[in-house]
Amino acid sequence: MAEDFLDYDRLVEDAMRGAVRRALEEVAEKGLPGNHHFYITFLTRHPAAAVPPRLAAQYPETMTIVLQHQYYGLEVHSTHFEVTLSFNRVQERLHIPWEAVTVFHDPSVDFGLRFSRQGVEPLMPAGEAEAADGTGEPAGGEGDEGDGGGNVVSLDRFRKK
Repeated sequence: MAEDFLDYDRLVEDAMRGAVRRALEEVAEKGLPGNHHFYITFLTRHPAAAVPPRLAAQYPETMTIVLQHQYYGLEVHSTHFEVTLSFNRVQERLHIPWEAVTVFHDPSVDFGLRFSRQGVEPLMPAGEAEAADGTGEPAGGEGDEGDGGGNVVSLDRFRKK
């Protein structure tokens, strides 16, 4: 068998992360169109993530945020994005590297991407997002949590066993 010099998994995952980045760039520029809203799960312990200590303590592995009604200062960069959300009525700034994102889900169109290149699966399916502020309300505003089904793309089914 020929040695595989191209890391196709990495190439495809980078392209998928690029799609998420592009979607957030459009939202940062024009706002959320129609009923679109995003559930984004990320690794809170990622070395380049900046999460306030109280939130990191509450969500030591992963956290799911919602970008819908109440998000502020969304900035999209080549290596990360930043956003301010309200947690128990306290605004907190999050710095989330693209490599830390494990799930991106837009329930308004039943679209989702799951990233597992790091070998980490999120603690909850995209459609079962836990409120990041512990109040029962999704961080960033109320939203339809969906059923977790739909068009979630995972590279695992294409990997060699």
